[in-house]
Amino acid sequence: MEIKTIGGIGAGQGLGLGLTKSQPVSAIDGAGKFFSELVSKVNDMSVQSDQAIQKLATGENRNLHETMIAVEKASISFLFMSQVRNKALEAYQEVMRMQV
Repeated sequence: MEIKTIGGIGAGQGLGLGLTKSQPVSAIDGAGKFFSELVSKVNDMSVQSDQAIQKLATGENRNLHETMIAVEKASISFLFMSQVRNKALEAYQEVMRMQV
């Protein structure tokens, strides 16, 4: 059974996560690739915010605004990822509750 994607705004594109659109071989492979890309991008944003905090603390960077923006981007992207995970788990649980 082939599942076709819905056109329009892609998941995560509005947050600047830069997730790529590709044509998956199967729905399982596509979901796995999506989640691995999402975790990778969120991790990158977290590392960038940590580096910005370290630069601010050591005096290399004196711009507090850029540091706070990096921290908030990391926070929002993590919240987005956790909500995607929660919705995926809810969908899985709903499918498992279905009677055959």
